[in-house]
Amino acid sequence: MTAAVPDRHRRSSRDRVMVTPEGVALPLTLASRGSRAGALLLDLIFIGILMIATTLALLGIAGGTAASPLRTADQTPLTHALEFLYILWIAAMFLFRNAYFLFFELGPRGATPGKRLTGIRVAARDGGRLTAEMVIARNLLRDIELFLPLVFLASASGGENTGAAGLAATAWFLIFALFPLFNRDRMRAGDLIAGSWVVEAPRRKLEAAMSAGPAAAAAARTDAASAYRFGEAELSAYGEYELQMLERVLRDKRPEALQAVYETICGKIGWTAGSGDAGPFLEAYYTQLRARLETGMRLGKRKADKFG
Repeated sequence: MTAAVPDRHRRSSRDRVMVTPEGVALPLTLASRGSRAGALLLDLIFIGILMIATTLALLGIAGGTAASPLRTADQTPLTHALEFLYILWIAAMFLFRNAYFLFFELGPRGATPGKRLTGIRVAARDGGRLTAEMVIARNLLRDIELFLPLVFLASASGGENTGAAGLAATAWFLIFALFPLFNRDRMRAGDLIAGSWVVEAPRRKLEAAMSAGPAAAAAARTDAASAYRFGEAELSAYGEYELQMLERVLRDKRPEALQAVYETICGKIGWTAGSGDAGPFLEAYYTQLRARLETGMRLGKRKADKFG
């Protein structure tokens, strides 16, 4: 569930409010078309580098194999080895083109390296966590939007109908490329089908946003942590996704959002919500949950969300 920000509070036409399943309203900003295009270009460059590096590595292995003792009068072992390398190359190219986006967007950050460099991420429009079905749907549509027109054009090149095929492929590509221009949320077709959108993910430190300086932030965290202590069972109720949502709530400092999240967490971990305790409670819970998750990551254990 989403809603537009009221005009008197709107900073730009890209500002929105996302309502989470817990009923918490979180303000966010849609990614610009330029940042999305830049992120895609960077990801395609990274994929191209991976493909070239893998191809060169396998060619080197193939050359070494051809010069090995397998090269005898009976060429069967050599042929089988080269066929295996060729199949491995095909599998690697397929994974780079398809699994690259799936792997990174299904992670806790919801962003590929290109998106992270441009400061954007994928988010579910219903305020929940991105699901595998959403990510698969939006990336399968990318094949239809981008890769299939190129394949269609390449397959038709050199034939009698090259001109007609070029026009058809160009029209096909432009229909999908211009699709974000004709909807207010700047969604491509894949986002519309998947129920996702791409939003800004500014790299701001929580401490810098919550106080005038590092010393004040450290003092506030110390006071909050000393007032509330949470056990392992209470901290294990949430994961990285919820930590990110809590960080946004603390950073925005909207009283109604703070109170709603406070009551939700108390209900989840079995505490009784008091009056006027939302800020200190949430700061303490954030600090201790973050420490627990960071310790787990150092030990090779990750908890992506409350379902993990």
